[in-house]
Amino acid sequence: MYAVIQTGGKQYRVSEGDVLRVEKLKAEEGDSVDLDKVLMLGEGESVNVGTPYIEGSKVTATVKSQGRGKKVKIIKFKRRKHHMKRQGHRQSYTELEITGISA
Repeated sequence: MYAVIQTGGKQYRVSEGDVLRVEKLKAEEGDSVDLDKVLMLGEGESVNVGTPYIEGSKVTATVKSQGRGKKVKIIKFKRRKHHMKRQGHRQSYTELEITGISA
């Protein structure tokens, strides 16, 4: 069984046992998190699509870790103007392990 969930403005296709990185959630390591914005449930040939969400369904996950991704370097450069600006960014994430999908 798989589900399509929405969290952090993005959509993810998940099934039990999957490990994924999502936008940072306010939860400690080892906590259980319920994701209730389920867009679609599927198992084999049968697919259930919500409008926009499926009522009464949720995906439970365990927080494995909190972290920050690789540094993205941003350089703004204007030729012949003696202008160059450097900036860096590291996006925070939460790593989740999917433990259950309930319809």
